[in-house]
Amino acid sequence: MSDPIRKIELKDGRVRYRFVVDVGRDPETGRRTQLRRTFDTLREARAERSRMISETSQGTFVRPRKLTVEQYLDQYLEGATRNVRPSTKRSYNDALAPVRARLGARKLQDLTKADVEGLVTWLETSGRKRGGKAGTGLGARSIRLTLGRLTAALEMAQAEGLVARNVAKLVTPPRYVPTERETWSADEVQRFLGEAADDRLHAAWRLSLYGLRRGEVLGLRWEDLDLEAGTLSIRRARVLVEGQVLEQEPKTRNGVRTLPLDDELLAALHALKLSQKRERLAAGEAYDASGHVVVDELGAPVHPEWYSDEFGRVAKRAGVKRIVLHEGRHTALSLMEKAGVPISIVSRWAGHYDASFTYRQYVHADHAEDLVQGTTALGKLYKIN
Repeated sequence: MSDPIRKIELKDGRVRYRFVVDVGRDPETGRRTQLRRTFDTLREARAERSRMISETSQGTFVRPRKLTVEQYLDQYLEGATRNVRPSTKRSYNDALAPVRARLGARKLQDLTKADVEGLVTWLETSGRKRGGKAGTGLGARSIRLTLGRLTAALEMAQAEGLVARNVAKLVTPPRYVPTERETWSADEVQRFLGEAADDRLHAAWRLSLYGLRRGEVLGLRWEDLDLEAGTLSIRRARVLVEGQVLEQEPKTRNGVRTLPLDDELLAALHALKLSQKRERLAAGEAYDASGHVVVDELGAPVHPEWYSDEFGRVAKRAGVKRIVLHEGRHTALSLMEKAGVPISIVSRWAGHYDASFTYRQYVHADHAEDLVQGTTALGKLYKIN
């Protein structure tokens, strides 16, 4: 029986070793495929031939492909984002944008750990395109999102038999320490609401300090409120995606919920509804009867970014600590927990799927009076009678 590995003499006198191996049928064309490989030594040729035959028999052999990283990411995202919300789809695309920029032209099968390490280093030093000074480094959280999404894409590529291994899994992500959220004390909330008492959107500010997300507040319609029963129902969110305002369903099933209203908020909503009736009469045909709760003087829903900015302006007039709008949600949930509301109820109120997530991400004890409670409790426990 002849040796399947042929000895080849080149014109310059060098010796090479070549073999041809059958790697089965191509899953795309159905045709049988034979590959030719050439090596400098007989030992290398024998080892590679044995590997290819073994992997072919086990169904793990990775056939050569000319597919680039960019081309594969297009395929990956088509399936990965098929049934997700527009905002989630955008986050996938945003996370992988640096990969396309730096590695998109490389062949998928040629991608190495060094390539991914270089990507991470670039992101740390000069990868910022927006949200700050262009050309500066991104934060650890953003880098981890990009690396995590690339890892997931290559995991799928490996499962499809397009790459032999997931090189992104070999890269250590930068350490991420979450920034502590700022929240208001009960006194600061009261000062803010006192300043906002005569504000046209007083009811809206109360809703935001009720623990609702910005999108939930702006997505509310009057049909979602039962002012007689004193309840509101969260059914949709009005969010900003790639500069476009969209209305969509809540993120999770728990996000759809009905909450009871306290007397102060109920009164503020009655006043807002009455105010909007007067504005509608004054505007006549120019009024946009959108049905939303939070609208401008002509009935049009307000822009999400304007709403966040206006919250900051009211807070500045109130002379309270500066926080961003979403930290009003953190404030509400933290104050509920401090008031003795069980965390399971706080979580359900917030529309979360997991009480431990609520406790970990939204309940904060960073005010002096919070810590005094600990001192008081220990003093009572350790007091010698």
